[in-house]
Amino acid sequence: RYEQREDFAVVMQPFFRNFLLPLDSTSKPDMSFFAADCFHFSVRGYAEMAMALWNNMLEPVGEKQTYNNFTHDRSKLRCPNPEKPFLATRRNSGFGNSDLSLEKTESSVPYWAVIVTAVAGVLVGSL
Repeated sequence: RYEQREDFAVVMQPFFRNFLLPLDSTSKPDMSFFAADCFHFSVRGYAEMAMALWNNMLEPVGEKQTYNNFTHDRSKLRCPNPEKPFLATRRNSGFGNSDLSLEKTESSVPYWAVIVTAVAGVLVGSL
């Protein structure tokens, strides 16, 4: 939708795609990355995610890291490249003049499936 815009871009940041649970020295999950509910991140976990997101935003499209390296090392935080001191988008990563088809394509999910799923969700939620 925004491919032709020069003032706005949407870029997928895949740093969390291949998530590996951080382990401690005994090869058990390192709970210091998680809050007391064992689901949300702790301050340390959010700091790791923030660094991974920042690094992903600086990496060119097509070369983005798809995992997060949980460490205590703050030196993995990258600085912008002097030759390209900006956040990476498709256009400035070299995909701006590609032959990407922007024509509207037919959805692989039929419209009625969305309606049925929404109605089923409301019914199950009301029970």
